[in-house]
Amino acid sequence: MNVLQLILLNVLLFFVLVTVHEWGHFYFARRAGILTREFAIGFGPKVLSFVKGETRYTLRLLPIGGFVRMAGEDPELVQINPGQRIALAIQDDKVTHIYLNDLDSRRDALQGVVEDIDLEHKLFVRVDVDGVLHKFAVHPQAMMVSKDKETQIAPWDRQFGSKTVGQRALAIFAGPLMNFILAIILFISVAFMVGTPLPDRIRIQSTVDSSAAQKAGLMAGDVIIEVNGEKIAGDSKKLTGLIQDSANKPMSWVVERDQQLLTKQVTPVLTADNAIRVGVSLGPDTRPATISEAFQFGWKNMVLYSTLILDGFGKLATLQVDMDELGGPVQIVQFTSEQAAAGWPQYVNWMALMSLYLGLFNLLPVPALDGSRLVFLGLEALRGKPIDPNRESMVHFVGFAMLMLLMIAVTYNDILELIKG
Repeated sequence: MNVLQLILLNVLLFFVLVTVHEWGHFYFARRAGILTREFAIGFGPKVLSFVKGETRYTLRLLPIGGFVRMAGEDPELVQINPGQRIALAIQDDKVTHIYLNDLDSRRDALQGVVEDIDLEHKLFVRVDVDGVLHKFAVHPQAMMVSKDKETQIAPWDRQFGSKTVGQRALAIFAGPLMNFILAIILFISVAFMVGTPLPDRIRIQSTVDSSAAQKAGLMAGDVIIEVNGEKIAGDSKKLTGLIQDSANKPMSWVVERDQQLLTKQVTPVLTADNAIRVGVSLGPDTRPATISEAFQFGWKNMVLYSTLILDGFGKLATLQVDMDELGGPVQIVQFTSEQAAAGWPQYVNWMALMSLYLGLFNLLPVPALDGSRLVFLGLEALRGKPIDPNRESMVHFVGFAMLMLLMIAVTYNDILELIKG
């Protein structure tokens, strides 16, 4: 597999995992009626951006995550205050556009000074036009235009904070949930790709170039039936023992290939380090997995890997892991490339594992992660009133800064490992 293919498969891994996660937030926010201002993959400067419906979709430069910006989660970027001069575009007796600058160029708009305005609850604006007060209703999807940048207003019923605790919690939890769903789908797919092992049949997975196996004509996919007249079935220990007793001695191997039995003469080689090699990697023969077997395989891997990941989080939280042992983006790229080079089953299994990891990691009660936001919603449900938004925002900001510092630290470790070779 060439370098370009490996790069594309690394990009695909990041894009799929982050997109699925953010789509979960986006979909359930939309279902709850929340205005979603932006759906972003990556952070930092915009590389690609377009608007569809009410949402701006962006691809950003730094591949370290993504976000869905919901109305009301942060203070609105554009504020209009009494005494400010604005221009209004009116259609069917409702304001559709509110212009904040370059007013002289808005020839088809009505200009005036704001006397009173409410763009959240009552949706109206009262302006003084040449000494005469005029009151206009504002369309719930009206646009505010500042320096040619349009921002849709967010009435209270379209804001994140207006929804029930349950609706908000679902919109937050849906990100990790989509990662879990993707993980089990991919684990099930791996089961269909590799099949169900047959314990009584051993198959050659690969052969080493210029090895005794290749010289004898053995090939990947051959099923070993018998060696020197002895049935092998699924007994790999017996096969290994026969090889170890036959250094530089011809052996008679009977293999099954394309439903035909073939006899090959194989001579194990005694290497310089006194190891006796044939030059094959072995694995169980397989048959196509049934739907039931594939689902069992997928669920078993979900439980197994979840246990391992959570155990790792526990060791990290209790400082049982040395910082030097932590890997970052560079190591992830390296391992992803190795799995991709090993074949599609390994790559898909790795993508499933990473999706599961991303889902579980985001549920940790760490500020700036989804788990922390769910904790705040839980506290709100217990108290009967929300936490001060400014305090919550500060907690998430500090948490995000700490995560970025951790990212820098593990990336530094990655670079040191590369330098050390």
